[in-house]
Amino acid sequence: MAGEHLGDRERAIRARNRALAAVLVALVLLFYIIAIVRLSGS
Repeated sequence: MAGEHLGDRERAIRARNRALAAVLVALVLLFYIIAIVRLSGS
């Protein structure tokens, strides 16, 4: 029973880590796009 609970906890942690990674990648892309737009506008 403890093994199953640990598996569920690991799955939840991995899901949260994937969501956090997706948010970080989205922010990096957003800043990158903003930088390109500003440079091309000048």
